[in-house]
Amino acid sequence: MTNEIYKVQKLDAPVDWVVEVPGSKSMTNRALLMAALADGTTTLRGVLFSEDSRNFLDSLKTLGFQVEIDEEAKIVTIKGLNGGIPVTTGEINVGSAGTAARFLTAMLAMAEGTFVVNASEQMKKRPMKPLFEVLTELGAEIVYMEREGFLPVRIRGIGGRFSVNKMCSVKLDISESTQFLSALMLISPMIKSGLCIEVTSARKDGAYIRITRKMMEQFGAIANFDGKKYYMKSGISYTARCYQIEPDVSAACYFYAAAALTGGRAIVKNVTWKCMQGDLKFLELLFQMGCVVNDTSDGIEVKRIAKDKLKGITVDMKDFSDQTMTLAALAPFADSAVRIQNIGHIRLQESDRIHAIVTELTRLGIFCEEEQDAITIYPGTPQPAVIHTYEDHRMAMAFALIGLCIEGIEISNPMCCRKTFETYFDMLDRLCNQTNNL
Repeated sequence: MTNEIYKVQKLDAPVDWVVEVPGSKSMTNRALLMAALADGTTTLRGVLFSEDSRNFLDSLKTLGFQVEIDEEAKIVTIKGLNGGIPVTTGEINVGSAGTAARFLTAMLAMAEGTFVVNASEQMKKRPMKPLFEVLTELGAEIVYMEREGFLPVRIRGIGGRFSVNKMCSVKLDISESTQFLSALMLISPMIKSGLCIEVTSARKDGAYIRITRKMMEQFGAIANFDGKKYYMKSGISYTARCYQIEPDVSAACYFYAAAALTGGRAIVKNVTWKCMQGDLKFLELLFQMGCVVNDTSDGIEVKRIAKDKLKGITVDMKDFSDQTMTLAALAPFADSAVRIQNIGHIRLQESDRIHAIVTELTRLGIFCEEEQDAITIYPGTPQPAVIHTYEDHRMAMAFALIGLCIEGIEISNPMCCRKTFETYFDMLDRLCNQTNNL
């Protein structure tokens, strides 16, 4: 494989795979932030090492935190300073990591000092303005270094200049990204007077927000929600601890989809119904499409009887939209149309994902209908083609699945998967060789 083109191996038989995936990206970056803000030394196990998490780790080291990394053992140890930042000036580069961009920007806005937050060209295009507006309202000074409302920025932090007797109250629109809300919740222990966030958008909650709340609770800080407002009481703090990060269910779903696509079976180790990640809902979707989903002692298993065709479906994917591309790769092989709706926000992610999906499926000869916040994909036989990936890791990983069933599928710029799962295509090669050499 080169960085330019990856040729997918068409399989001679259904998959029969047992795999282990890296740790969750969303949980890794949340845990890194809370460890940095905790009082004392936290040990994180099962850490994901990817482009995004490395940018987060590099940023913490640049800010002076003591960070010890054992990549082979997937362990990171961080000494937190109870909400303090070791330095008062510096420049970090968050790369293309949306979580790092939102979380670290919020942290620096609450800290004492002046900092620059830089980013990749891709991240510079992603929305930040609602978060900037709230941070400015709280008292931070933000100077736009290129385009207004976008990174890079220079931030002069608040440095604890809050009234100790009055809870801070802000309003926030999360229609473009729930990461804005997670960022504010995660840094709330830095606001000793407490924080109330009123969500003004129609969307008030979501799977990743629930992960944030649950992880905060595990680190000793409670975030309450009354259906409209989030409350973090005065005096909350994070407790340093040893914390195990779950396997990445988003990554697991590619292998489950391979089982669904080929009429085989796949088990992903340590993925259980107890995992808190919203992408578990994708397994329920596969069940609705005709797959069998079982618990095993190793992890959840998905299988499909080869003679039974996948069923078409209409599904609201707002809460697990990272799997939109995965379902889109399955859709041409269903017995009727697949409609994916309530996903308009994915136009503002690593790529305009709705348009990217429609463009690439059309390139494969599959008829689609594109709407502002929905896609309808009709059954058909994909034709050989080189898939463009738009520097979007999920486009690369999901659309490679089509090549398991169709000869001549190639993936352009496959190593954009470094963002979350840098060994994905190596693993796919190994598994395909294993299947074809049986």
